[in-house]
Amino acid sequence: MGVPDIVPARPSNGSNHVAQSDSKTGLGQADWSPEEERKAKWKLDLIIMPLLTLGFFCLQLDRGNIANAITDTFMEDVGITQFQFNVGQQLLSLGIVLFEIPSNMILYKVGPGKWLTLQLFFFGLVSTFQAFQRNYASYLVTRFLLGVSESGYIPGGLWTLSTWYTRKETAKRVMIFFFGNQLGQASAKLIAYGILHMKGVAGYPGWFWLFVIMGAFTLASGIVLGFCLPDAFHNPHSWFLPRYNIFTERELHILQTRVLLDDPNKTNKKQHIGIAAFKKAFSNWRIWIHVFITMGNNGPFRGFDTYGPTIIRSFGFPSLTSNAMAAVGLFLQIPVSFAFSWVSDQYNKRGETTVAAIGLHMFGYILNRIFTEISKRGVRYFGVVWTQTFASFPHPLNITWMSLACTDPEERSLAMAMQVDCSKACWDDVNWFLGSL
Repeated sequence: MGVPDIVPARPSNGSNHVAQSDSKTGLGQADWSPEEERKAKWKLDLIIMPLLTLGFFCLQLDRGNIANAITDTFMEDVGITQFQFNVGQQLLSLGIVLFEIPSNMILYKVGPGKWLTLQLFFFGLVSTFQAFQRNYASYLVTRFLLGVSESGYIPGGLWTLSTWYTRKETAKRVMIFFFGNQLGQASAKLIAYGILHMKGVAGYPGWFWLFVIMGAFTLASGIVLGFCLPDAFHNPHSWFLPRYNIFTERELHILQTRVLLDDPNKTNKKQHIGIAAFKKAFSNWRIWIHVFITMGNNGPFRGFDTYGPTIIRSFGFPSLTSNAMAAVGLFLQIPVSFAFSWVSDQYNKRGETTVAAIGLHMFGYILNRIFTEISKRGVRYFGVVWTQTFASFPHPLNITWMSLACTDPEERSLAMAMQVDCSKACWDDVNWFLGSL
């Protein structure tokens, strides 16, 4: 079933309209009611948002479970030193940096329905087989492959959102998408607290079961995406069910035309990203400002997050308890991030909310530095919680702000990949430095 001829429109007075031509844009007025649009958008939210968020949740579980594994006997069992552990983390970063943009180019060519599903399968397999590493070489290989397989999922998910929603709706959806990241960060600590107690089951250490269980969950989630995630307006079917119509013709007409009226440039999607698109994206100075903003925010927190349970343990708390305590600030950030996103959307304050969030995040490091002179572990723990609460969500706020500086889908796709790529490179440089102290 194809999409009907579109007559992009913007409802003006809440009533039904017959499509009319707009001499300035070549687009028309709405031929649907506000109630029809509300229902179509609600159905889209119920399908797209849980699936993309689930994938991000799995990515964060698989990427971050190493931080919980090192509070167990992982390093001793695999036979690696702290320095060698940091080398593996750098290889994870290298895999992401090298393949982030190529991955996004593949997604742009084949569609998110296929590519994002494949990615979940790939990094689910790698995450599962991390359980069988027994030496330094296998540790390095699995970290690099995990980076390669995960590369592109975040900018790919963001780009997918930009194709289904209007610009005004994007900030809130981006924050919901990053809710998967935040929930993954937080719940991974609590999940690890329970799984690491399986130490000795079938003769395996707790970290073995941590990798196996989380990897298996990711593989199962990949199957869900394969059956349920629609590809795009021109191919609104899932990969595993290519003949099943997820949306009706009327719903597709409404969803597509509202997006094209909001941003007519989205009608100009090309079949591939060419050299001209690269030149345009890499020469846009506004994009680079947003890249540096993200690097400044994300760089310090990457190492802080990796060694969060270890830092809390250094205050005098038990090892497994430290994993659970490291989740508190990460759970608190979820309602706080939604509040910032609401202000950003409601009042169109993209820059102000981003700067305020980064300021509160940086203040956390000042608190942590001051609290090193205080012996009370509860006070020092408060500094960790504050930093975690305001650390992650400035990134999606900044991405939404940045997307407004992009003039076409190709530039937007590359800009999102650039931002995630550069921030990831910065993350692991800081991670390396902190781990060497």
